[in-house]
Amino acid sequence: MNSWANSGSRDLHLDLRQTIKPGGRGARDLLLSALRDAVRSGRLAPGTMLPPSRSLATDLGLARNTVSDAYAELVAEGWLASRQGAGTWVVNASGAGIPARPRGVRVVPTHNLMPGSPDVAEFPRNAWVAATRRALANAPTEALRMGDPRGRPELRDALAEYLARARGVRTSPESIVICAGVRHAVELLTRVVGGPIALEAYGLFIFRDAIAALGVQTIPIGLDENGAMVSDLDELDVPAVLLTPAHHNPQGMPLHPSRRTAVVDWAQRTGGYVLDDDYDGEFRYDRQPVGALQALCPERVAYLGSTSKSLAQTLRLGWMALPDDLVDPVIDAAGGEQFYVDAINQLTMADFITSGQYDRHIRRMRARYRRRRDVLVDALTGFDVGISGLAAGVNVLLTLPEGSEHEVLRRAGEAGIALQGLSRMRHPLAGQEIADHDGIIVGFAAPAEHAFGRAIEALCGVLRASSLAG
Repeated sequence: MNSWANSGSRDLHLDLRQTIKPGGRGARDLLLSALRDAVRSGRLAPGTMLPPSRSLATDLGLARNTVSDAYAELVAEGWLASRQGAGTWVVNASGAGIPARPRGVRVVPTHNLMPGSPDVAEFPRNAWVAATRRALANAPTEALRMGDPRGRPELRDALAEYLARARGVRTSPESIVICAGVRHAVELLTRVVGGPIALEAYGLFIFRDAIAALGVQTIPIGLDENGAMVSDLDELDVPAVLLTPAHHNPQGMPLHPSRRTAVVDWAQRTGGYVLDDDYDGEFRYDRQPVGALQALCPERVAYLGSTSKSLAQTLRLGWMALPDDLVDPVIDAAGGEQFYVDAINQLTMADFITSGQYDRHIRRMRARYRRRRDVLVDALTGFDVGISGLAAGVNVLLTLPEGSEHEVLRRAGEAGIALQGLSRMRHPLAGQEIADHDGIIVGFAAPAEHAFGRAIEALCGVLRASSLAG
């Protein structure tokens, strides 16, 4: 990877000399940091034109999508501006343009349509406060000390009942370990089972990054209309596979019943483990929810869940229903103590479940998100986009004509819309046999109710400006 770009008549120096390695920073993050530093320091003054993404990618030895994504994110953050036919230029520098922000602070978009985010304006504050009061009033003194490394028994008891009833999970309080979300669960399980880890060719990049940060390789397996092509596992030597069987992220299909059986057979035959990320399991709209894969084989499948979409990501509250032989190794990998989730939130969540408030909140938000999904689909009628992932969840995938993803993301950034590009979800090692589509992932849950209509209008304006109106 180079540090100099010589595009046209302009030289551009960007310090990208940090080695990219497992556990290090990826090329995209290095490029974002270098560009921000160049603007913040004044080396790139307001009005400075940047090289086209293709030219900069060639000069720096990067993939074009890496540069295109970095430009789009910096436009969304307010560092750069871009217009079709006019190029990309600097609008923010120290003492000029948009005021410089402290390192690490992100711009809040005008319209938040990022996937995976709930409507936090609807967080049940009063019910949560009441649950906290009840939980603290009833909690024994020892609850405020470091206790069982699996987590508070009140929450594990409540989860064992809830997960069995709502998701078909077969577990006991002794096999549940509380963690700080699904990413944390993936990190802990990776430390235990080692690698390489197989996962779907398209999937949430934060899991790939978390596994790579531990020095463990990930290997993609194929996808089609029936979900992950688990037969690919027969050609791999891996101890575990990470799947989203209830609702694939981002394509949206459930794993076909025959493949659910096949992956369990693989795990039993090889001694491997399946990591069942119950993505969007609570929010299914077309029929009865697809049950957890874990129910087919609790001794080989680890069930992973969290409150990230049901309540709020910032609770950092998740859980694992583990095969018995993984419980102690996972606790050891976590440091032997319950360091990661505070006891008060665990006690509160336990009360929130047992009092019925959690079920009531899920039902209310399920109805609201279904209405929003329908509004979004109606608004997209007549646009040249494909729509998938409608049966469940808080996101939809819009597939776009070839070559249009970067243009849509660029215009979205200019319009203050936060979106996720499909290319970011594609595993870098995915082969040519995996269709490489352009697309955007639209999260319809994140905006507050009063802002949702304006966000959809803005999105339609971007699609219209990108010549995608039918």
